Amino acid sequence: MSDLLPLTMTQAMVRRRGKLLLGPVDLVLDGVGTTIVIGPNGAGKTTLLKMMHGIARLSGGEIRWACSRDRARRKQAFVFQTPVVLRRSVRDNLLYPLKLISTPRREAEAIVETWAGRVGLGDALGRPAMVLSGGERQKLALARAMVRDPDVLFLDEPCSSLDGRATREIEEILGGVSKLGTRIVMSTHDMGQARRLADEVIFVLNSKIPEHGAAAGFFDAPATRQAQAFLNGDIVE
Repeated sequence: MSDLLPLTMTQAMVRRRGKLLLGPVDLVLDGVGTTIVIGPNGAGKTTLLKMMHGIARLSGGEIRWACSRDRARRKQAFVFQTPVVLRRSVRDNLLYPLKLISTPRREAEAIVETWAGRVGLGDALGRPAMVLSGGERQKLALARAMVRDPDVLFLDEPCSSLDGRATREIEEILGGVSKLGTRIVMSTHDMGQARRLADEVIFVLNSKIPEHGAAAGFFDAPATRQAQAFLNGDIVE
C-alpha cells in the first residue's frame, strides 16, 4: 500500500472570483482500488480532482497526505479530459517526463517500451503524436502518466469523447493499472462505466459531497434522496 495515503481533506474549499466552486469538504481517501467521482455537470467533480492533486489552490481548509508534500507531488499523476500531447513522436512524449527526473537513457527507453506495449502503442513509437486518433492520444496520455510509476492516478472523464471500442480499451488499461497497485481516482458522467470500474463512489452535487461510500452500497441503496434521484436519471438541483 502507498505511503501517500490516507489523503485527508478538512473543510477544504475552492473559490474563484468570489464564487464557491467546491466545499467545504471533509473527506478521507484511503485503501486500494478505484474511486469514481460522479455528479451532474458543473457540480464540482473536476475541481475536486484538481484540489486533491494540488493544482487548484485552496481558499480555505486543509489537505494532508500521509507523507511529505514533495513526495506526494512526485508520486501522483493527472490525466486531463482532453489529452495534452507534445509536437514530438510518441516515443519522445513518453520519454519527456523521465528526462525531467534525469532517468538514465537506457532505463528510460525500457520503461517507454514497456508502457507503450501495455497501452497498445508499441508499434507507434516513431509516429508523430499529433496524428494519433482521439483514443490513441488518451492511451498516450495514460502511458505518459504511468512511466513515472505514480502511487495515485487522477483522471478527469478520460473517455468522454471516445467511442465504445476506445472506451473499452481505456477501461482495460485502467484495470491493468489498478492491478499494478496504483490508486485510481476518476470522474465520469457514464453510469455504466462507474458501475464497471468503481470500488467506491464520491457523489458531488452543488459543490458539496452529500455521499461517499462503497460502490455496491451506493448503487444498490444510496443513502441520500439526491443520489437516488441522480441514479434514476432525474434532474437534480
